[in-house]
Amino acid sequence: MTAVGEQLPEGRYGRPADERADRKLKIIGAVLGAVVIGIVGWFGYQSIGGNSISGEVIAWDIASNHAVDVHLTVRKDAGLHGTCTLRLRATDGDEVGRKDARFDQDEKRIDQVVTVRTTSRATSVELVGCQTGS
Repeated sequence: MTAVGEQLPEGRYGRPADERADRKLKIIGAVLGAVVIGIVGWFGYQSIGGNSISGEVIAWDIASNHAVDVHLTVRKDAGLHGTCTLRLRATDGDEVGRKDARFDQDEKRIDQVVTVRTTSRATSVELVGCQTGS
């Protein structure tokens, strides 16, 4: 005797286990994807819109083997105080000077020449970043 119709009738007993697992994985993937997009968006907003102080090195002049004059422009909200960190490097890339320039003026735009002392002759100036507060 041969077995007739070894398969279950379609639609009679619900979805197979594989289809249920696939649906759960799709839901979990969609939720995790939305969370990751939300986190990336929040960090992006904080890094772009959250900074209320920014700086730019306009020019710099080597005053001597142990000092550099850096012309720095800072844009910030009126009444906000902050600091901008400058780093000076030698030809070989070693750091030869660093200074946190403080800005307590109430203006929105500040142009200032900052003198940075160095341990040896500097060949490049880098604005590491600006931050509000102390």
